[in-house]
Amino acid sequence: MVAHIGTVAFVGIEARLVDVQVQVASGLPSFTIVGLPDKAVAESRERVRAALGAIGLALPPKRITVNLAPADLPKEGSHYDLAIALGLLVAMEAVASDTVESYIVLGELGLDGAIQAVPGVLLAAMKALELDCGLVCAAASGGEAAWAGEVEIIAAENLLSLINHLKGNQLLSPPTAAIAQDTKNTPDLRDIKGQETAKRALEIVAAGGHNLCMVGPPGSGKSMLAARLPGILPPMTAEEVLEVSMIASISGLLTEGGITRNRPFRNPHHSASMAALVGGGLKARPGEISLAHRGVLFLDELPEFQRPALDSLRQPIESGEAVVARANRHVTYPARFQLVAAMNPCRCGYLDDPAQACSRAPRCAVDYQSKISGPMMDRFDIHIEVPAVSAHDLTLPAPSEGSPDVAARVMAARTLQTERYQAMGLNHIRCNAEVDGEALEAVASLDKAGQEILTQAIDVMRLTARGYHRILRVARTIADLDGSLNISKIHVSEALSYRQKKHIR
Repeated sequence: MVAHIGTVAFVGIEARLVDVQVQVASGLPSFTIVGLPDKAVAESRERVRAALGAIGLALPPKRITVNLAPADLPKEGSHYDLAIALGLLVAMEAVASDTVESYIVLGELGLDGAIQAVPGVLLAAMKALELDCGLVCAAASGGEAAWAGEVEIIAAENLLSLINHLKGNQLLSPPTAAIAQDTKNTPDLRDIKGQETAKRALEIVAAGGHNLCMVGPPGSGKSMLAARLPGILPPMTAEEVLEVSMIASISGLLTEGGITRNRPFRNPHHSASMAALVGGGLKARPGEISLAHRGVLFLDELPEFQRPALDSLRQPIESGEAVVARANRHVTYPARFQLVAAMNPCRCGYLDDPAQACSRAPRCAVDYQSKISGPMMDRFDIHIEVPAVSAHDLTLPAPSEGSPDVAARVMAARTLQTERYQAMGLNHIRCNAEVDGEALEAVASLDKAGQEILTQAIDVMRLTARGYHRILRVARTIADLDGSLNISKIHVSEALSYRQKKHIR
């Protein structure tokens, strides 16, 4: 007799159906797992053997063969434990086959028979919904799986309670969709004194989904400003929450068995490798840019990152996807994020400070800024200088306007953009930073004075085609914040003021 249990293998954020075939046949006692298993899957033998022993069942002294089909698809992770155990129980006739044949099963087994949470449960639940079948998982993952919708979910604490439920001796309550509790206090813009120009730029960045580069001496508040960007971004839509949660699920980042509605904020160290940023490694896992999908990726000390690692971000910034290509794997992860970077004007950081003049200026600034390629810097829509804050500024009272006030204006601008692009039939565009080509020209709506100043800037600033389009997008966002249908001269002028400047004196 061959038992068949359904489970999944993960390829990027796609769950592919895997048939766990278990055969118990006559022959010398053995336990073999085939079908391209990795080390974690091969070790399932001992976990399954111990878990069955914990509930009083022993493996028969026969030849046990487990085949994970399709055999040419690599199998990775410990979530195959539960499917293999149920397959053995069916082959041993301890559980009826018709009670488990219409379920996708995944979970890791402890030596005491406990079923432990594993990454990717939300993706498996979505696959179960697609195939119109049920899902069996750990109780700790039930709240996560319930977000898939109308899926029958059996979430068990241990193997014994699962067997009793399948036999009808015990009834497990269906899980409810859970939201992870956010224990972090969102930083408020009211905490920042001074830096009004930087706050204005941050508002434009949030309203249009633009990329931002901040240049300033140490201690000027660049990191504080970046940390407050998620607090003024609009709430994620239901579709965005699902996209972000699927990536977090496959990465094992969903806590308390529930999803989160907070926009991601990723802040990798400057020693991060190319694989850490873009994705990859032995198992082609998502990188920081995918973990920041629909959120913010903050790169502090930008020139200290490896240049190849930074240049690897150029394509995902434009396409919104991270393609991880390996000899044995080709995986695509979504990566639609806002890039915020901070850097000092030179290595010592005090290029323009008369009190702490840079001893190697301007060579120090030339060497430091040349670590970042021109095409990479061209990916930033907005460049601003963040000057040092004086001690006098710190004695001033706290600003009257905080993050909620700015977030209200950002939300109003985003609403205008959503309605505009929906009316044009471009439902996939969520903000101005994503519009391109003919659609961008259609929404530009430059008046005569705005067109004249932009035409002059093309020659004076030697704008590339990408730079021209980025100025149009930023100007469109500034006009949206003003509630203006047309882009006027003042909007274009402000957008031009945010173009990259040489910070070399």
